[in-house]
Amino acid sequence: MNNDPRLYAIALTLTPGLGSISLRKLLDIYPDPAEIFALPMTKLRELFGSHIDIAEAIHNKSMMQRSQEEIDFVDRYHIQVLFRTDDNFPRRLNSSCCTDAPVLLYQHGNCDLNATRTLAVVGSRKATVHGKEMTHRIVEGLRDKSVCVVSGLAYGIDTAAHTAALDCELPTVAVLGHGLDRIYPYQNRGLAQRIIEHGGALLTEYTAHTPISAGNFPARNRIIAALGDGTLVVEAARKGGALITAAIAGSYNREVMAVPGRPTDTYSEGCNSLIVDRRASIVRNADDVADVMGWPRSETTSSGVQQEMFVQLSKEEQRIVDLLVDRDVMLLDDLAVACGQTLPRMAATLLEMELRGLVQALPGGRYQTLHKK
Repeated sequence: MNNDPRLYAIALTLTPGLGSISLRKLLDIYPDPAEIFALPMTKLRELFGSHIDIAEAIHNKSMMQRSQEEIDFVDRYHIQVLFRTDDNFPRRLNSSCCTDAPVLLYQHGNCDLNATRTLAVVGSRKATVHGKEMTHRIVEGLRDKSVCVVSGLAYGIDTAAHTAALDCELPTVAVLGHGLDRIYPYQNRGLAQRIIEHGGALLTEYTAHTPISAGNFPARNRIIAALGDGTLVVEAARKGGALITAAIAGSYNREVMAVPGRPTDTYSEGCNSLIVDRRASIVRNADDVADVMGWPRSETTSSGVQQEMFVQLSKEEQRIVDLLVDRDVMLLDDLAVACGQTLPRMAATLLEMELRGLVQALPGGRYQTLHKK
């Protein structure tokens, strides 16, 4: 039989009934896919119990022909097959919290998937001009940090994120919800080519000729969330893929950030909800992103928030500032107790103060003051 290790790895991922979680558990026992296909039927029955169809598919090696066809395809188009034990497989996907991450990926392009700093940027497909401008401004502010920008090549914020990275000569990775034999949406073919030509990459867990299915895109989002050290949501309605990605990122113990918007803006509802519910840190610029991620601030850019020379504070705001000056950093809960306010009221007050450049949110629901008395 063909000794190409890719043959067995691909065939294993093509086996019906074997999902990412099951595959990772199986490979923890038998790290070499070839070893799994060499197991006797009695052992396969023992491993898969009532799922006799999986045992028979592996024993009969029924996916080998399809696997060989995929190898022919990737070799023809110079696509890399990355198995979870390969040195260039993204190590972030192998972290203990990413139990449902794929064990095999297809990469077109030469981007380092193990870059020191990565940021996933997601948002609405129906992005506003303001949302696209904010995306470009934040990515541009990260230019000197050599951040790899990860997104999904969709319309709207995804397109803006990839384009901004290219304009700023930053590497960018587009994670696809289909095989590398096509580009969806079709109108982003040129963008996809630019990504490859400028040191980025197209990445997917799907083989060539996989039908485009709506269900593939939420699954794709878990790769975006896992690849990013943090996930930034720029614009999002109350429901949608961006919020799914944010939720997954939170479950992976990644930082989640959101750009706030006016309460009346449809495509800010999701971002505002993430912030108010304390599922995301509020960010207004690249320095805010750097602060949340623990990256150094840019030496050449300011925070982008101008404080008023003579700030008029309400009694409640003055009390908050006094507390933060005295104690340096405080939790939202402690501030609410100290000021005799409910959590929702305190969160709303702090959000307004953040937008005015008076306080700054820190990871873990903590706050510090930026107001100089």
